[in-house]
Amino acid sequence: MRSVGALDQSPAISFQGGSRVLRALRDVGSALWADPYGRIGACILCLFALAALASPHIAPYDPWANNYRPDGQLARLEGISTRHWFGTTYYGHDVLSQTLLGSRLAFAVGLISALLIGFIGTNVGLISGYFGGRVDDVLMRITDLAYAIPFLPFMIVIVSLFGPRVEVIVGSMSLIFWRTAARVVRSQVLSLRERPYVLAARAAGAGHLRILYVHLLPNVLPLAFLYLVFGVAWAVLTEASLSFVGLGDPNRVSWGLMLFQAFTLGAMRHAWWWVVPPGGALMLFLVGCYFVGRAYEERINPRLRARS
Repeated sequence: MRSVGALDQSPAISFQGGSRVLRALRDVGSALWADPYGRIGACILCLFALAALASPHIAPYDPWANNYRPDGQLARLEGISTRHWFGTTYYGHDVLSQTLLGSRLAFAVGLISALLIGFIGTNVGLISGYFGGRVDDVLMRITDLAYAIPFLPFMIVIVSLFGPRVEVIVGSMSLIFWRTAARVVRSQVLSLRERPYVLAARAAGAGHLRILYVHLLPNVLPLAFLYLVFGVAWAVLTEASLSFVGLGDPNRVSWGLMLFQAFTLGAMRHAWWWVVPPGGALMLFLVGCYFVGRAYEERINPRLRARS
């Protein structure tokens, strides 16, 4: 029988948490590069990221500016032309400029919401699965309560109380959408907490925080990253849906707001150039997220790897 000191020198314990996190991040990159769908999805998201960063410099017009024809008339519902590559809206706004600027809000909402969702869900799952007992019961009942809240009525109440601001929408999504990540991480931790390296770390005198964030967290990072990717897609789609039903921020250009304005003004049928760019950008962005998530899910799920 090995002593506690011998257990403490085992590879599972001597391996540093920071190195394991770096290895997990390298695995993310290798998983995406090894899968053709992952490469396509990563390229799509990189293009959107470049568009979001460069949009203030490459947008041909101010997205809120009313554009006019050479004769002084408002350029209302103009089709595709050399002056306006994606046409104009009912208010004379340039559709291309609004679509480019909308990518900034999509990325900001998606990344911030996904990070908050991943942070809350991962920590709740870690703590619940590791401690078990009464702590697990309390946290899982809170998770059940989050599942029981209908999102749209909840958002109507929140927007009525705090106003239709992007910050309010991001915070509201983060308070609701962490639930799935928490349950999946908890189920993973329930099996990991009885592994020999965790028992050895506990026998060696490691504290709860060290076991949680040095020994357990690196092993659930692949799941956390997967839900981070899908969280970006959920957040962007949810923000666009809320904007489409009139609950979005009217002072920020977004793809959902563009579709909402086109719908309320009855331009969905005859002014297709107003609808196709934001709708197509939203669809392409979600496809990119799906491809990235699909590639990484096959990497971390042996059954999916065997099937493919």
